[in-house]
Amino acid sequence: MASAAEQLAANLSYKTFSKATDLKKRLMFTLLALIVYRIGTYIPLPGINPEQLAAAFQQQSQGVLGLVNMFSGGAVERLAIFALGIMPYISASIIMQLMTSVVPSLEQLKKDGEQGRKVINQYTRYGTVILGTAQAWGIAAGLQAADGMVTDPGIFFMLTTVVTLVGGTMFLMWLGEQITARGVGNGISLIIFSGIVAALPGALAQLLDAGSTGSISTLTMLAILVSIVGLIAFIVFVERAQRRLLIQYPKRQVGNKMFQGDSSHLPLKLNTAGVIPPIFASSLLLLPATVTGFSGAAGTSEVANTINAILGRGQPGYLIAYGAMIAFFAFFYTAIVFNPKETADNLKNHGGFIPGIRPGERTADYIDYVLTRITTLGALYLVFVCLIPEMFLTGLGISVFLGGTSLLIVVSVTMDMVNQVQSHLFAQQYEGLIAKSKLRGAKGSGRAGKTAGQRGGKRRK
Repeated sequence: MASAAEQLAANLSYKTFSKATDLKKRLMFTLLALIVYRIGTYIPLPGINPEQLAAAFQQQSQGVLGLVNMFSGGAVERLAIFALGIMPYISASIIMQLMTSVVPSLEQLKKDGEQGRKVINQYTRYGTVILGTAQAWGIAAGLQAADGMVTDPGIFFMLTTVVTLVGGTMFLMWLGEQITARGVGNGISLIIFSGIVAALPGALAQLLDAGSTGSISTLTMLAILVSIVGLIAFIVFVERAQRRLLIQYPKRQVGNKMFQGDSSHLPLKLNTAGVIPPIFASSLLLLPATVTGFSGAAGTSEVANTINAILGRGQPGYLIAYGAMIAFFAFFYTAIVFNPKETADNLKNHGGFIPGIRPGERTADYIDYVLTRITTLGALYLVFVCLIPEMFLTGLGISVFLGGTSLLIVVSVTMDMVNQVQSHLFAQQYEGLIAKSKLRGAKGSGRAGKTAGQRGGKRRK
């Protein structure tokens, strides 16, 4: 017999979606917010020479700067007001999450519930301003020192550039929070997602153009396209993979009736951390590169060249550091979002247990053991998806937007958004069923009252 959720899923249709007024409002708000973000990526900083900027970017588009450009939705290439993107906020979030595990006062704030989370979020915003200011000042200094890059160099240009870039980052942070609260999906992930999706057609056209001009063979081009489709299918398969732990509930007696014990499953995703590890790893890996900015700066050219030589796209140092950071954040973020001891205590309080495992500490140890094993597989999967395509595409000069990291973000965020849309539709279905049951109950009580009144009238007659 199908479950209630399966019955609701079978009844989902366009008619159901057309009735979901709140969901349509949320989708419209999300779409408008992303349009505002995309418009901002085309508004350039004042006082920049566009020809010189295009030439400087072309020299490093296949290096670290190309990755910065990917996560900013192409804003770095145009040096727009959103050139810093959302990366300073992500870096500040990483630092705060690390500090909550080290500093006792922050750890206590984390346990204080909603009020504590508000304080931590405020600290994260302060950290975003500090990191954004440091990165914006480095970029402004690099631009001003480059020959012919700035039309009117000086302190005024430095200040306006810093204020504009930091203001753009803070606006994106606020916009992401608004999307999360009033839209559909995670706002920060959707901002990165929209920038990548907007550049995918151009990257695909670049690949096809390379095949038509003979830069790469037709067979190689077809192999790349087939590999991209296969990689997307592999990402979908792994993101939906779960390890289900059987949870048993004992028999219970209510009055004189004995109810059979129920059973359910505790689902543990193979990739519990989702798309967060690649984003976190990229933000930290690109932090020194964004400070040094453009290699044409007189004071920072040697540092920028050294960073590009070690951490440039496709370089061994970049691949090793990126893979190690992805693996670290896969375990780190999983430990933050899933607490085995808390899960074991909740099961114990509700009378649930894992067959063959004693409730309490033994259950927590067993869940932690299983979670560690599947997280190891999840970390290897993330490293494979993010690094293996990079190694092949870099040698061919293919755009970073067709790499494994961008495809992982696009597929994962799309699946998360689809799941949230389905949740809203399920909630509406449940509300409709409850309303119908109340209406039937009201009609039934009305008919019963009417029949009783008629009987009373007959007796009086």
